[in-house]
Amino acid sequence: MAESAKLQGFPRQLRLLSRGDFQRVFNDTRCKSVDECLLVLATPNGRDYPRLGLAISKRNIKTAVGRNRVKRLVRESFRRHWQQLAGLDIVVLSRHATHDSSNPSLLHSLNRHWRRLVKRCANSSSS
Repeated sequence: MAESAKLQGFPRQLRLLSRGDFQRVFNDTRCKSVDECLLVLATPNGRDYPRLGLAISKRNIKTAVGRNRVKRLVRESFRRHWQQLAGLDIVVLSRHATHDSSNPSLLHSLNRHWRRLVKRCANSSSS
């Protein structure tokens, strides 16, 4: 998985695919990061790579174009930071302010979330 060519996309191996995968993160959240745009939940997965799940709701972002924009930005940010997040299952949920956020502010928000998760999950696993 160290080949950079494989990570130009979003391979199946790096995604949470099943309902059970999502439920495990929701039920066993070890670290959480929240701001006005996004809620990010994470739990250790016992693997040497992270997996990402997206829960971008119609309730918070009305248009398909808006939801797809947010998903695209989250995937791109995750692709750039996946090595720092190794060993975590992560679910990103949208909040009401997500709809009004610009692309640069969402990317900045995601960068903060990734840093927080690395710090908080490292602390929770050493306890």
